Amino acid sequence: MACEHPLANPAMSALLGPHAWLAERHGQVRRYPADVCPFAGIPRQPADAAWADLAAAVGPRGIAVTAALAVDPPAGWQVIRKIDAVQMVAAGVQARPDPEAVPLTPADVPDMLELTARTRPGPFLPRTIELGSYLGIRRDGELIAMAGERLRPPGWTEISAVCTDERFRGAGLGTRLVHAVAALITDRGDTPFLHAADDNAAAIRLYEALGFRISRRAPFIIMRAPDAAS
Repeated sequence: MACEHPLANPAMSALLGPHAWLAERHGQVRRYPADVCPFAGIPRQPADAAWADLAAAVGPRGIAVTAALAVDPPAGWQVIRKIDAVQMVAAGVQARPDPEAVPLTPADVPDMLELTARTRPGPFLPRTIELGSYLGIRRDGELIAMAGERLRPPGWTEISAVCTDERFRGAGLGTRLVHAVAALITDRGDTPFLHAADDNAAAIRLYEALGFRISRRAPFIIMRAPDAAS
């Protein structure tokens, strides 16, 4: 049987690969620490044992976020939200550093949390910076735009947390940061990819213009585990 492509189940691939050092292990399931990233790695078509492992990993009524799950959760699991998304891979993206983009460090996390709370690019938590490299642009000392790396399946790195303060939108800062993060990724031999909600036509058009192409559908499911007695 041919091996599954790393991007078919990117969270699991990352947690079994470059992010294994972060993985919390529960039987067939791997998950990121709760203050790093909400994703859990689980087989795309999990058997009962894998669902039991996931329930043990998050605890009674705990929250699990999965990517690329191919089946519906079993009875007892509550689907809080399903985000239909597309996965896009680099196909001619210009990877180039940006002179204004500076590396962000743990000392910058308070500013990063404040910016992402205002702009809501997706989950960004106190230790999310441990997932990879992040770049930011500051004006007069204020962090006004950032982008970085999230999931890292072998050979691939996801560009994530692309956001710009609303006062500075329309100036191309996000585009510049995508190019700059792509340069970091390609310099170490990986290929950039990213996700976008499939109903966000504007974002998909922008990423296509930057040199990404849609490779597959990738549903994200936010679930609540059963009660302990379930």
